Amino acid sequence: MSGSPFNLLFGYTPNSPIQFIIYMIIIWVPYIILIVYGQRLQSYAIIADINRYLTKLKYDADQSRSNLMSYLQRKGVSGDGQKVIENMIEIQTIFPVNLDPVGIVKKMEHIIRVQDETIKYRIKEIMKNANEIERTAVLNMLEIASALDYVYKVVRHFYLIGKKFPDNIYLLAQLQMILPSIVKQADAYLSAMNALEKSLPLGDAIGPMVVAEWLRDNSKVDLDEETVYGETTINNRRVAIIKAKGPMANVGNPDKALQLLLDGPFKDASAIVMIDAALKLEGEQSGDVAVGIGAAIGGIGTEKFNIEKIAAEKKIPLYAVIIKESLFEAIAVMTRDIAEAAKKAREAVTDVINKNVPEGGSAIIIGVGNTLGVAQ
Repeated sequence: MSGSPFNLLFGYTPNSPIQFIIYMIIIWVPYIILIVYGQRLQSYAIIADINRYLTKLKYDADQSRSNLMSYLQRKGVSGDGQKVIENMIEIQTIFPVNLDPVGIVKKMEHIIRVQDETIKYRIKEIMKNANEIERTAVLNMLEIASALDYVYKVVRHFYLIGKKFPDNIYLLAQLQMILPSIVKQADAYLSAMNALEKSLPLGDAIGPMVVAEWLRDNSKVDLDEETVYGETTINNRRVAIIKAKGPMANVGNPDKALQLLLDGPFKDASAIVMIDAALKLEGEQSGDVAVGIGAAIGGIGTEKFNIEKIAAEKKIPLYAVIIKESLFEAIAVMTRDIAEAAKKAREAVTDVINKNVPEGGSAIIIGVGNTLGVAQ
């Protein structure tokens, strides 16, 4: 019996037909099912996992909307005013065609400017008794609520497509792999609401915080509604300091400010130094300071393009001092590690000025970032 073909093939010899049938059901039926339906079963498992992440994204989107409405209510905005803001959460920005890239930056600037002016006007209309800090807080909270709402809808879109076509496991697998990162970013944006409500400095405010120390005891001039500059001296070098106008939640217009100064009182500048937060890599220490070359500024790229163009046309060296932090640290309340990096960043900027600007010369320093809670 031990040498039967059945035993040689399967390592077991049934003693009766019933044992044979039971053996086939227990061992081979599941195996056959996995071969035939394995991919579909895996798709259902992925869909269930995606649904768990989608539920979290929906919570973040709903919570950001609720936080915004609660803040408006505390500031005396209710009824029609809240409806206006709620409708603006789903406002769409359609970027210009890029088939012909010539002039696309100007087109993007125009569209972004119209969007900003439209939103600011509507916020000012419904918050007539609020101060500028509260209005800019609502503007930033609206941007967060809009971003989280959009992210949730995009993920839901691919989730529903995956449910409709469960055999497309590759689409589902890609979505499943990136969702942990997306949810982590969504949580970070939601946490920023707390800082905006209380007008506390964000991690992104480290650039303005670094330069604010140089502006503290000097006179400041408004270059536009959102940007200021002042002058100081660093080791016998005349230096212009540019930052967004605080303590409102502004990022300013550093490219326009730079152009004004280079066409005016600082046309002889020997260097431009930009200070900004930068995303750290895993394993790097938050608050580390690094010096580089180029325009240290984020956003959609229009301001970066303009600054690089201005520096290239005028042949002025462009230097960067960056403070490393995670995405969560950049948009949450500023941590101690980031705040303490301001002194190291100022020392790095001073070193760049000493090495690249001759005594008696001039330079321009730009503190880049959201200046909420950081005055000048």
